[in-house]
Amino acid sequence: MKVMRKGILASLAVVTALALAACSSDSDTSAEDSAPETAVGTIVEVATGAGGFDTLVAAVIAADLVDTLNSAGPFTVFAPTNDAFAALPEGVLDALLLPKNKAVLAKILTYHVVSGQVMAADVTDGDVATVEGQTVKLSTMGGVTVNGAPVVSADVMASNGVIHAIDGVLLPADIDLSKLPRK
Repeated sequence: MKVMRKGILASLAVVTALALAACSSDSDTSAEDSAPETAVGTIVEVATGAGGFDTLVAAVIAADLVDTLNSAGPFTVFAPTNDAFAALPEGVLDALLLPKNKAVLAKILTYHVVSGQVMAADVTDGDVATVEGQTVKLSTMGGVTVNGAPVVSADVMASNGVIHAIDGVLLPADIDLSKLPRK
């Protein structure tokens, strides 16, 4: 497990370095050139640079979904925060990151992605199909929620979509975490 974590951390470091290089700015820009940017990189690059999504980025790397989330999109990603992943039962995250559970991890992660770009103000109550194939329930009662998980930071723009940080890890109905191989 330690070897896999080192590989994930090395991959994460490379992605972070690329994202930081893409986000660097020239100090000689004029006021006209310094207008706020709406998208500083792809969903993976923005998540890497934003902080709070380290576990999600590591999971995306482990599930081999980096190229998918770097593609043209557009996508809407309901991105679990580090705290959301930390709230999973003990040992579940380590089990999900095992190579033998790659398909389950990819299924869980794609369950957090909707085709198209949906801003928080455009969310309406109801079921929405995910890239994984099942639906999630969106609600606007008392703030936007996804399957009951509150959106804690909305409308984080990327060049290929938008990220909404959520305070929970969404699980497709057919996933039973207690049956994950742990070793």
